[in-house]
Amino acid sequence: MSTQYFSPQTFAFLAQLEQNNTREWFEVHKQDYEDFVRTPALRFIADMSDAMPALSRHFLAQPKKVGGSLMRVQRDTRFSKIKTPYKTNIGIQFRHEVGKDVHAPGYYLHIAPGECFLGVGLWRPEPDALFKIRQAIVEQPEAWVAARDAVDFRRHYTLEGESLANAPRGYAKDHPLLADLKRKDFIGLCRLSEADILSGQLLPLVVERYRAAASCMGFLCKALALPF
Repeated sequence: MSTQYFSPQTFAFLAQLEQNNTREWFEVHKQDYEDFVRTPALRFIADMSDAMPALSRHFLAQPKKVGGSLMRVQRDTRFSKIKTPYKTNIGIQFRHEVGKDVHAPGYYLHIAPGECFLGVGLWRPEPDALFKIRQAIVEQPEAWVAARDAVDFRRHYTLEGESLANAPRGYAKDHPLLADLKRKDFIGLCRLSEADILSGQLLPLVVERYRAAASCMGFLCKALALPF
């Protein structure tokens, strides 16, 4: 059975918001946000809550307007150079049950005109978590390489994010896995098209792609002593 969650109006609204990123404009178009962004996103998250246990019972799909898997449309401008009040993308994150924010292990869906993708792993992990992952790579190099280079994972994902310029303190400059030890992010990204987002097969596609990341997610969770 196919279910279409998002529509061309979803992308049209996001494009218009990018051109009119003011509180006044958003207030006038608040119902469009509800109809074409928040309501379909919450429907998708609710259906993912049924599918998530097949991936892992330790990641949460919470279809709540505030504080759940749908990230706020309001931008936190306090410490950002970008001062526009609203995000011009849809961000959905299925975080680990122990996670309190976006720095926890999670599965992610990003929807924006011309930029749709899935993400898995950890973005900007806290120093303690980053240390644990690096130690796991050093202590279990074969397990890391097997997870990183698993056929299903490599077929759909590329490891991206920022890296240090030099070897992190305490690690050999000639370590064979130095490129991975220098990572500040442990995230895999899988590109999607707007047609994928508009398809009636979005949910099974997302589930299948998340399942392909099991090797990487399993290693990262084990490194952090988290159940997967």
